[in-house]
Amino acid sequence: MKFLSDYRAPDYTFDSVSLSITAPQFPTRFLQLVPLVLDGSNLKLVYVKINGLEAQDVELTSSNLTLLAPPKNPFKLEIGTEIYPLQKLNNDEGLYYSSSNGYFVTQCESAGFSKITFYQDRPDVLAKFTVRIEASKDKFPVLLSNGNLVESGQLDNNDKHYSVWSDPFPKPCYLFALVAGKFEARQEKFTTRSGQLVKLNIWSPSEDVAKTEFAMAVLKSAMKWDEDVYGLEYDLDNFNVVSVPDAFMGAMENKSLNIFNAKFLLVSQWTSTDADIQFLMGIVAHEFFHNWTGNRVTCRDWFQISLKEGLTDFRELEFLSDMGCRSVRTIAAASSLRKRQFQEDSGPFAHPVRPASYVEVDNLYTATVYEKGAQVIGLYQTLLGKSGFLKGFKLYIERHDGHAATCEDFYQAMCDANLDDLSSFMLWYTQAGTPCLKISSFYNPQASTFTVKCRQETAPTPGQADKSPLLIPLAVGLLNSQGRDIPLSRVLVDGIESSPTVEHNESTGAITALLRVEQTEHEFTFLDVKEKPVPSYLRSFSAPVRLITPDLREEELYFLFANDSNDFNRWDAGQRIAKSLILDMTTSFQNGQELTTPLAYTHAIKTILSIPTLNKEFVALVITLPDDKELLEMTEVADPDACHFVRRFLIKCLATELKQDFMRVVKENRSSEPAFEFNPESKDYLASLNDKETLELACEELDNATNLTDLLGALSAISQNPGQEREKILASFYEKWKHERLVVNKWIHLQTSADTPNNVELVRQLLHHPCFDPRDVTKVSALLGGFFSCIFNFHAKDGSGYEFMADFVIEVGKFHPKALSLSLSSALANLWRFDAKRQTLAKMLFAQKSWKFALDHFFSG
Repeated sequence: MKFLSDYRAPDYTFDSVSLSITAPQFPTRFLQLVPLVLDGSNLKLVYVKINGLEAQDVELTSSNLTLLAPPKNPFKLEIGTEIYPLQKLNNDEGLYYSSSNGYFVTQCESAGFSKITFYQDRPDVLAKFTVRIEASKDKFPVLLSNGNLVESGQLDNNDKHYSVWSDPFPKPCYLFALVAGKFEARQEKFTTRSGQLVKLNIWSPSEDVAKTEFAMAVLKSAMKWDEDVYGLEYDLDNFNVVSVPDAFMGAMENKSLNIFNAKFLLVSQWTSTDADIQFLMGIVAHEFFHNWTGNRVTCRDWFQISLKEGLTDFRELEFLSDMGCRSVRTIAAASSLRKRQFQEDSGPFAHPVRPASYVEVDNLYTATVYEKGAQVIGLYQTLLGKSGFLKGFKLYIERHDGHAATCEDFYQAMCDANLDDLSSFMLWYTQAGTPCLKISSFYNPQASTFTVKCRQETAPTPGQADKSPLLIPLAVGLLNSQGRDIPLSRVLVDGIESSPTVEHNESTGAITALLRVEQTEHEFTFLDVKEKPVPSYLRSFSAPVRLITPDLREEELYFLFANDSNDFNRWDAGQRIAKSLILDMTTSFQNGQELTTPLAYTHAIKTILSIPTLNKEFVALVITLPDDKELLEMTEVADPDACHFVRRFLIKCLATELKQDFMRVVKENRSSEPAFEFNPESKDYLASLNDKETLELACEELDNATNLTDLLGALSAISQNPGQEREKILASFYEKWKHERLVVNKWIHLQTSADTPNNVELVRQLLHHPCFDPRDVTKVSALLGGFFSCIFNFHAKDGSGYEFMADFVIEVGKFHPKALSLSLSSALANLWRFDAKRQTLAKMLFAQKSWKFALDHFFSG
């Protein structure tokens, strides 16, 4: 167990590191020049020299190399080691070899560098790296590392060549990267605003070069955006991105040499959906933005990981918002947080954005650290305004460029730049759990005042029984009876008049006041309110909290759904109506009562579908019902069978009543372009009818699709209804696309995510399908990602989902233990919410399959 309170600065620091790397077909040797070496794993020590002489007083263990009496003055340390990447001893960490693709590649975050050579493998040890790579020119024609290429050439042995890379910026060793193999580059150039010419290369297998065009365009957009918005220029002569078909990590921000799993980098009309394109935009920008927030300024220790990941996630969200529809991006981020992170916060694995302890660094790569961390960074911008945030950000970069920083350093820069102490803000980093903000209101017609009473409370979490009040920015708008925003200028805060920060959105007409909730209870009274308003709370998701409004009536939620000028709150009102409706219907179903669908909700959805001026992505989000995972989070004891039945019932009822509307939407959104606006939900509604007309429409879409979005949308609709026709169409699709790796992975995911009854058996059959290779982490990810997303089948009442996973772990776990443990831990994180029978079944089945890891990690809570 590691504790934040035990942090100590390193006794030794590095000035420079030189690596000489030879990559033959067999054991690989490394030469390193560093001041001190500590960590190492699966390494064979060849020699240790200090200032050119063989070192004495050296102690070697399985995990450390220690110099017992190093010189007092700065010295040169040379270490020779051998490693065995061909034997895959390090679970795709450090330097590893892909036999199926014939290349060497590194993955050093978080402790992979110590599997390459002995070193102080910690993020607060920064040094300038020079790397020399030697390898067969025929087998490894491309040799890449961090920094600028300063030398390359042929060796005396004509079969070998070399390259030398120099990175002038100090970095921690987890950002070291190396790639050697057969790749072809898409090459373009970018000129920074100060006139520096940067060579851009996206490397991939030759057959994939055509699919890197969009990624290159996104990269250039991200580079310009970082200059325009943050004033940050790229700092080296070249920027290399490599597409690796089976990279373990999705993407890695190594300084100037980003390594991507191919599925996140390649785009084409027939291998990528709109969602893939959106995700690619985010991840390419995210890894580039790390150049400053993560690389030039890195985290002091792994407890501070949200300082680089949460901050860069926030910058990614801002980029996507500027490139597209801001409200849609806000909705997507909030929806993901509620599904993933709120689940963590409410369960036995709840932890702060900056945890106080961890067993393994891998435990820190969570939705809390990334997604909630991004929301916490966003709180600075909400509280200080965009200009205030940028002032604080600029000061942070100036103070800490070339150093390892902490969350306190970022907080202090924000406070100092804005002369604001942001009292209690750091509790967002140290306190686990999702705050609940309970709001009640009262209108006084005689005084023309509207009073809002707020009470915040955070439930106890493991190790934190008592919670302190947080600084919560609450964005509020008030709507009059015509659905227009009421002007807001004067407010009493606990009886004292104040002038709140008020935002006027010229494009929507929204008028929003920002209130600071800092104590357990507050009372805000708006003055000069001439009629009773309908309040719109937490606009644009101004804070990552649960909102409880017991006196906001159902008709007022419908009013907000129809009229709110804030798109996020309009969507949220619809979601709150749908959640309440489904949960009420679930209770009726459990009590054996007849189910009905309120006409008001059907009418509301029909109205949304009929407004041609609404953003189509927004419409798709609005008509998407809360999924099973969200609904189960709202119940005391999860009943996935009842919840699933009711949700499908509601979908079918809406589809029956609005069939012509959905048919119209599908036909209006047909496109001949490679990609189009999002709106797959209409197909899903129609598919629930399982009638001749909708099946013919789906088959017509399948035959006439001009892009993968349309194609998979139609296939997904067809796959919802079991039968011979479904199996025939799925088999035909595979035969047509079996040579496209990315499409096959989607075909796998589509089937394993199907919420048809007893789908577990189909998932088992896929394990023996020619397309599935348990050694391919992308295939495993596609299968598990789909299966875990289907609560109904994964948590099947008969335990078949748990039994499948127990068998799967034994069969596949040996190939990808880390990836599998992370995925399964996330999927089982909310098991405690389910009934005792399911918990017992899961524990018993994993125990019978003798998987001790599951017992130790997933059931201890």
